Amino acid sequence: MKILVISGSPRKTANTQVMMKFVYEYAKSKNPDTKFVNLSEGGIDYYRGPNENYSQTTMQAAKDIMEADVWLVGSPIYNSFFSSALKNLFEFINYKSTAGKTAGLAILASGNIGFTNVQTLLTQLMSYFRVVTNPKAVYMTADMIQDGQITDEEQKTRLKELVDETILLASRPK
Repeated sequence: MKILVISGSPRKTANTQVMMKFVYEYAKSKNPDTKFVNLSEGGIDYYRGPNENYSQTTMQAAKDIMEADVWLVGSPIYNSFFSSALKNLFEFINYKSTAGKTAGLAILASGNIGFTNVQTLLTQLMSYFRVVTNPKAVYMTADMIQDGQITDEEQKTRLKELVDETILLASRPK
């Protein structure tokens, strides 16, 4: 089983990146065939249509998504939506090659607002790609991260459960 962790924030010092690096390390401890796409590292082109030339970084990220069996997707909430950088990344994905994959969602906000709206939007995006989504998303607020570390032990446990339960969901007979 191939796992891909996606950090959907384009910000260099993103708290989403901290959250998803934790998810990546835990997922990798469970399955060595785990990769990480971190949108804060840049290199993903803007989608301009199907017949354009794109960077190797962009094409590799799209390939990693289409080849992975499990997606663990993290996004910040920006203006009541998931990040536009994350949406842009999914413009490169062919929905015909993603049916039957499984996704888990982790959402980060500056305060306790908008989580279910963004979960709904991300679930709709996953549905378009025919991806089964773990219904138990993890919601975190920025104050749970200090000095590049998750400080809330309950949230660490919930993130680990998200990984475990999403992998279990993916391993069930289809």
